[in-house]
Amino acid sequence: MKTFIPNATSNFQITARDSKTHARTGIMCTAHGPIETPVFMPVGTQGTVKALSPKDLEECGAEIILSNAYHLYIRPGIDIIREAQGLHKFMGWSKPILTDSGGYQVFSLARLREITEEGVRFNSHFDGREIFLTPENVVQTQEKLGSDIAMIFDECPPHDATRTQIQEAVRRTVDWARRAKKVHHREDQLLFGIIQGGNFLDLRKESLEQTVAIGFDGYAVGGVSVGEPKEQMEEVVGEITPLMPSEKPRYLMGVGTPLDFFWAIESGIDMFDCVNPTRYARNGAAFTRFGKVVVRNAEYSKDQTPLDETCRCYTCLNFSRSYLRHLFNCEEILGHRLVTYHNVYFFVSLVRQIREAIREGRFVQLKKEFLFHYDESIR
Repeated sequence: MKTFIPNATSNFQITARDSKTHARTGIMCTAHGPIETPVFMPVGTQGTVKALSPKDLEECGAEIILSNAYHLYIRPGIDIIREAQGLHKFMGWSKPILTDSGGYQVFSLARLREITEEGVRFNSHFDGREIFLTPENVVQTQEKLGSDIAMIFDECPPHDATRTQIQEAVRRTVDWARRAKKVHHREDQLLFGIIQGGNFLDLRKESLEQTVAIGFDGYAVGGVSVGEPKEQMEEVVGEITPLMPSEKPRYLMGVGTPLDFFWAIESGIDMFDCVNPTRYARNGAAFTRFGKVVVRNAEYSKDQTPLDETCRCYTCLNFSRSYLRHLFNCEEILGHRLVTYHNVYFFVSLVRQIREAIREGRFVQLKKEFLFHYDESIR
């Protein structure tokens, strides 16, 4: 592959397209190195992907991770991270980082916040102290963190909000996007806009049109996977993604199961993040080519096979389901760590396989083969 060098108007280049779908591959340039897309970003909300070291993440093939500016603002505090010369040095991760703005917390911490035109007033979920976030100080916080990709501050409404409420969220998010763009000055940091609109396609298109007019380095579909039926989510993403600027990276926020990757990439999505690999691992559930396996279940007590015989991760090459079940039943931290390692490796490598299949013109074939073997139920 040719080396891609960004210029003043381009940080992203499409390198291959699937002839039968909207799937594509690309390369995005950042201050801490290139990212090949489609890409899955492991979630390290508080500056760490739970149970894994930066070395583990590199071994798993992670190209970029996600952290959350809201949580880092609360703990340990931006000044401490600045004194450590930025988030990369603070957490010992040398590759790209995307920081979420805290827009999702507007949704998830609804009982602790008040939305105004100026911003959002929170009572910290940690110690109760009052925090006032604005589009301006959220961008400035991310500039101080030194992340490679910063997200604007948006209002993420619940899926069952009324049309009037979602219309207001779209209007406010676009206004906040304009304000964020004005105060963003770091030339070595990309700034992404966020598309809202709930399940109303006309509002989604309105949000997209107005956000694109402001001009960002990439665009994200926000406000999905917030409790709505999966069919509605797929419809919204399937309709709106092909309308997003093709020359910019497209990010689907907070969505990520193995099945989601296929239909979303087929729609033209380039980037994903999700807590599923770590969250499921904490409960002893592993993702495999055949579906999810709850390794702590009694049926695996004498099972000497790996989690997934096709997987080449450290966990699968060295440990059996029987041993992993033993670790969980003894409440040994190593069990959590090993299953997390496997899950992150599985997600990252699956998206890499999809990327390779697009380049080789066999994306549809890979999707068909994967869906044939994959059982979405938990075993």
